[in-house]
This record gives sequence, C-alpha cells and structure tokens, in this order.
Amino acid sequence: MLRDFSLQSLFMGLLTAFVGFASSFAVVLHGLQGVGATEAQAASGLMALCIALGLCAIVLSAVTRLPVAIAWSTPGAALLASSGAIEGGLAAAVAGFLICAILVIVAGLWKPLGRAVAAIPVALANAMLAGVLIGLCFAPVKAVGEMPLLGLPIVLAWAIVGSFKRLLAVPAALLAFVLVLAFGVDMPADSWSRLSATLVPHAEWITPVFNLASLVSIGLPLFIVTMASQNIPGIAVLKVNGYEPSPGPLFATTGVFSLFSAPFGGHAVNLAAITAAMCAGDDSHRDPTRRYWSSLVSGVCYVVILGPFAATVTAFVALAPPILIQAVAGLALIGAFAGSAMAAFKEQDSREAAAVTFLVTASGVSFAGISGAFWGLLAGGLMLALARFTRSRQH
Repeated sequence: MLRDFSLQSLFMGLLTAFVGFASSFAVVLHGLQGVGATEAQAASGLMALCIALGLCAIVLSAVTRLPVAIAWSTPGAALLASSGAIEGGLAAAVAGFLICAILVIVAGLWKPLGRAVAAIPVALANAMLAGVLIGLCFAPVKAVGEMPLLGLPIVLAWAIVGSFKRLLAVPAALLAFVLVLAFGVDMPADSWSRLSATLVPHAEWITPVFNLASLVSIGLPLFIVTMASQNIPGIAVLKVNGYEPSPGPLFATTGVFSLFSAPFGGHAVNLAAITAAMCAGDDSHRDPTRRYWSSLVSGVCYVVILGPFAATVTAFVALAPPILIQAVAGLALIGAFAGSAMAAFKEQDSREAAAVTFLVTASGVSFAGISGAFWGLLAGGLMLALARFTRSRQH
C-alpha cells in the first residue's frame, strides 16, 4: 500500500480537502443554525462531519483501493436552511439526521429501497433541489444591495477567479470574505479572546427527539436529496473515470458514519460528486490503481487539521454580518442550482410537474409543521401521475 503513495496524490488530496471544506462549510453552518443550533452546537456539527467523513474516506479508500472521495451533504445543509426551525427544535432535527442515516444504510443493504429511490423521477428530485437552493442563491445579490462595499468584493473575487478556474472560485470568495471581515468590519473588543478560546475542540451531544416533523420535514427530504444529488452522482463520477464500484456497500458505509456524527450535530455524510472528480481523475495520478491515495490523504486532512479547528472557524464566521456569510454560501451553491434547474426542466413531458415541485418547495411554506420540500415533491408527483393517467386515457 505504501508503495502506491506519491507526491502527486498527496498534493491532490490536500487540495481536495481544502476545496471541499472551503467551498461549502458556510452552507453547513447556515443550515445547522437555521434549524436552531447555537454557535457552539453548529461548531460541534461541523467538527463531527469533518471527522466522520474523513474516517469514512480513509476506511473506504484503504479497503476498496478506489479513490472514493467523501463529503458532507451540501444540498442537505441548504435544505436545513430553507426548512427553518421545526417542532421540537434542534433535537427533532437531529432525530431527522438519524432517520436519514438509517435510510441510507437500508438503501445500501436492501435493494428494493435502493431501487425505489432510483425510481423517483429525476426531474422532480432536481426540481426539489433547485427549490431548496434558490433562496440561498439570492443572498449574494442581497449582500451587494445591503452592503455594497463589503458584498461586492466577495462577488467579484468569485466571478473573476471562477472565469479562470471554476474549482477555485468559492475559495477565492472565501478569501475575500476573510479580508473584508478583517479590514472592513469593526470587530468587538473581545473578538481575539473569543477566537483563542475556541482552539480546543469541543463536541456537544444533542439528544434526539423523534416526532412527525423530524421524519417528514427533515429525515425523508434529507435522504432523497443526499441520495439523488450526492451518492448516485458520486458513483457516476467513479464509473466515468473507469472504476466499477459496488454502490450498496459504499452507500451503507456512509450511512454508518452519518449515524455516528448525527448526535453531535452532523446532518449527513455521503459520496462526493465534484471533489470526487479531483481524486479519480488524471491529475491525481497517471496510474488509476494508485489514485486512492488522494482520497485517503483528503480524509486524514479532515480528521487531523480541519475537524479540530471547526470551532475556531465557526467563531470567526460568527463575527461577520449574517448576510455576508449567506452570500458566500449562496455563491457556493450557484453551480448546483444551475445544474439541478437545467435537469429539472429538460424533459417536456415532466416540465409542468417539475415546475410545481420547484414552486412549492421554493415558496418555503410549510403545512401541518412539514416543510415545503416534502410538499413540493408530493405535489409534483401527483401532477406527474395525473398527466400520465390523462395521456394514457387519450390513447
């Protein structure tokens, strides 16, 4: 195994970890705080996710000798931000995280459930995701409107760097955010003492409270979004690069690590999609059998470096005006929104049903304490079923 190690894979692994963390940690913090987490609980959740996904990447890469990149569910975090607080608060949301993890494990081990998830119309799953993401994607525009001197440098950094290198666009926006925060925002007098106090990692246990809202508002939508937008595309990326993974065990393993991170605030661990291409591609190593070291190094970086400093990152971000951190999160999700919207409205036969799903989800309206994501998928599904029934009667 050590003979397969290379400096090229080491560099790509470190870059993968940095890009994965920097491009979406803001979304995770915003999502956790959206369902009621305090600053300390959000930091605990971020740390739990880093350690869980890092260990998962190490285990899967070492066992399968495949470049299996692992990430947290960025669309899932956006779902939490759009769902808002539910009945039972954060404890109920954590119960939803556990439900999602169990469903992912079952989907990996029990083929009928896996097939049922795969049978969800792609257009509707993408429309639901687009509806979840669009609210956050408005944030950069709002930031420029409310705080032009602070918001504009962040957006410009994202646009200019992204025109040269798309993967570095969000890290560039994050760097601009740090500079804006350091030089353009009046820090509280005790800010540095607050940051130094967070250097010691601290995990917070959150006892789950199971209710209907935890199942329907968090658990089921989070499971669908994670499978449809992360796990299934993650397998596709590996196949495109010439690998033939067995999806079931990979899904189940990510579910197990999600299960362990959930009580500490981690919402979901899954196969990576975008960063998976970094580990599985030619830039990782010219020999495909040695590329697994990239994902292994990435996992070590998450466990040893990024996880322990999650509380410091969270405390630093908390010093910023909320609209600025939402702007960084929104910029990180524009690509995902564009891809999901295009896939949602691509087919003419399902376009109206996808539109219904998108509009109901994006409205943010909840009924009976259940978030719009579930109702959007249900309304779109009924619309699609009605259209198919009508066409079959006409013929």
